[in-house]
Parts: sequence; structure tokens; C-alpha cells
Amino acid sequence: MSDRPNIILYTDATPNGIKITIALEELGLPYKTEHVDISTNRQKEDWFLEINPNGRIPALTDTFTDGSPIRLFEGGSILQYLAEQYDKDHKISFPKGSRESYEMNNWLYWQHGGLGPMQGQANHFFRYAPEKIKYGIDRYINESRRLYRVLDTHLSKSKSGYIVGDHVSLADITSFGWVYWAGWAGVDIEEFPNVKAWEAKMTARSAVDKGKDIPKKLNVKEKLKDPNFAEKYAKQASEWIMKGMKDDSGTK
Repeated sequence: MSDRPNIILYTDATPNGIKITIALEELGLPYKTEHVDISTNRQKEDWFLEINPNGRIPALTDTFTDGSPIRLFEGGSILQYLAEQYDKDHKISFPKGSRESYEMNNWLYWQHGGLGPMQGQANHFFRYAPEKIKYGIDRYINESRRLYRVLDTHLSKSKSGYIVGDHVSLADITSFGWVYWAGWAGVDIEEFPNVKAWEAKMTARSAVDKGKDIPKKLNVKEKLKDPNFAEKYAKQASEWIMKGMKDDSGTK
């Protein structure tokens, strides 16, 4: 159909957000972005909840094959949609039913069920929580480190340097943002040499380098070298996160 793709990506500069811009850049698809600044709770506004009732980024709209609009939310669902609808040459995927396709899905769900949630909680307790609870910090940082160890061991056996098969895929794209932000969660990437080499390999890709800075450039690695930045950013983020938690709880 001549009106496809008609992609609008609703996103912010987060590990979950940049996985979609990276995928779109790798595929070379035309798309528009709508910056949903989560620090302003824009993702809770009624117009956005019509696209994603869960009130989280990323979300995406497109014209479907029947000519009507379709909405997508949750990063894994969006990535699978893009691959199934627009990756006929398997630039970031593998033929359906192939061994590599199933292996790719293993790592896609590994990130969404493990690395993302655990590292996200590490971020919260290490950076944002108003009380520094040692148990929470240790629990989630160490679980994140365990998951990095799993990936590091796997990558040590990779002939291509990618997570699955002989080329970049959703398996790599889904985890890149979290690894890129490892330091923010208190995880030292130096502990995992194979993951560090993989991250460098990914960052060297032009589509990844461009996609990681959409909708805005953060230079998180450079900024983490400045303790004043880390403290200031964490304090600012903590304020809106605490407000969001209160709003979500329904209490006044």
C-alpha cells in the first residue's frame, strides 16, 4: 500500500525508548517522532492513553495492511511488529521458523522479563529512592550483574560478536540501551569484557549511534564521569518519579 509505512513513534530518551529508534534506523524506514517527556507525566494524558492504556513509552502508530490505523505498545511487541511487517530481507531478524529466529526470541524475552526490570529496579533503589535501602540496592544491582554475567558468557561463544547468528538482530537491539546505561544502575561494564566489546561493536554501527540519540542526545556515559551531574540528575528525576508513584497509587 502506498501509505505504508506511516509510522509515528511516541518516545523518550530511555533504554526502552531508544531500542525502537535504533530498529527503525537499522531498517531505514521513514518515521516521525513525538517526544513524550516522561518527567512531565505526558504519558499519563488522555490522548496518549488512547495509544497505550498502560501509560508508558514507547508506543507507535502506523497504517496497517487493511488501511486502518494500528497502535502498538510495549517494546517487544513493537520490535516484533517492525520485523514482521517491514524486515522482509531479515536485516534485524531471521526467517520465521528458523533456529536463529527462536534463539532471537529467547533473548528478546530475556531482556523484557529480566534485564530491563531488574536493572530498572537497580536504577530506582541506587539513584532515585528517597531512602537508601541497602537490601534493595544490593538485591537489584547484584541480580543485574548476574544477568550481565549470563550475557557475557553467551557472547564469549559468539563467532560473529552478535548475540544470535551472523548479524545484528532484535536480540542485540533490545538489550543495547540497558547495557549503554549500565553505569547509571551501579553496574561496572569493565567486569564483563565480552559485553563491553559487544557494546562497542553496536555503538560503531551508524544506525545505533544515530538511534540512541533520538529524541534527544544525552551523552550519558560522558556525563556519568561528572559526580555533580549524577547527583543533580538523580535528584531531579527522583522528584517526578515520587510524584508519579503517588499519582499512580491514587492517594492524595
